Amino acid sequence: MHYLLIYEVTEDYLARRGAYREAHLALARAAEARGELVLAGALSQPADGAVLLFTGESGQAAAAFAAADPYVRNGLIRSWRVREWTTVVGAMAAAPVRPP
Repeated sequence: MHYLLIYEVTEDYLARRGAYREAHLALARAAEARGELVLAGALSQPADGAVLLFTGESGQAAAAFAAADPYVRNGLIRSWRVREWTTVVGAMAAAPVRPP
């Protein structure tokens, strides 16, 4: 299954993230190395959020990531949520729908 971790960032996110960016990226790289995190990145124009794609049996890894994330812990993230994402098309689809 796939799970999206969706961040809504504060208005001063870009100005403040530098102090925490390396720790945030290290956390992301560790989650990727464990096979939990597939893709991650900030939304741009406007820079008002970020989306991280996790894979697993539940959204627990995504929620644990958010709880440990220096961006969340230091108030750069206004809110976050984990959403199950039913992926059906593509090489990595978790619930592929094949043509008849």
